[in-house]
Amino acid sequence: MVEEIRRGYHEQLDDLKGDVIKLSALATEAVAKGTDVLLNADLAGADQVIAEDARLDELTHSIEERCYQLLARQQPMASDLRTIVSILRTIHELERIGDLMLNVAKGTRRIYPQELSPKVRGLIERMGQQAATQIRLAADAFVDADTARAAALGDMDDVMDDLQKDLFRAIFGQGAENEGAVQKAVQMALIGRYYERIADHAVNIAERVMFMVTGAIPGTEPEIEDLPTA
Repeated sequence: MVEEIRRGYHEQLDDLKGDVIKLSALATEAVAKGTDVLLNADLAGADQVIAEDARLDELTHSIEERCYQLLARQQPMASDLRTIVSILRTIHELERIGDLMLNVAKGTRRIYPQELSPKVRGLIERMGQQAATQIRLAADAFVDADTARAAALGDMDDVMDDLQKDLFRAIFGQGAENEGAVQKAVQMALIGRYYERIADHAVNIAERVMFMVTGAIPGTEPEIEDLPTA
């Protein structure tokens, strides 16, 4: 009987992990769709991105509730406890990614029908690709409990930071001839910030993976000093 209970418990834990991967896929899809909507000034597509955020929210809440049930009924210890705690934190990061892309879709509405310059379009496209890449890598690190992939996310985040700086330069370097142009510049600056935050959430997921595998609490790791160059 005890063995059967434990087997059922681990099956539930595996189901939770599987749903985290589904949630990450929904978040990645939201980034791809939201970016395409923005680049194509697709108002109908913006409505769809906003509506589909409910699916991501529903799955998040389902995973969260089942995690609490496992904690209450099974009282997991050690690595299993770290896994459940990491799942709870990871789904929060993924839900926020969905919310940020919802904001991108709303931003598409606000700047319509003004067109994006080729420079800004190119940067937004690259930011969308970078965000999706980081989410996928974070999900892979989670499912494989891969600390090497998780560690790589921090370095990859520098790419997004540089893209955001380039976007700001492109936006404000164009100047603003009227109030409409000012509003467009503000909206695009906010959208750039949303993509940068998405990348940050991917890094946060990587930190949860490190905790899940090693038990190291994010932010408490010793800093590694750069070696002097010859």
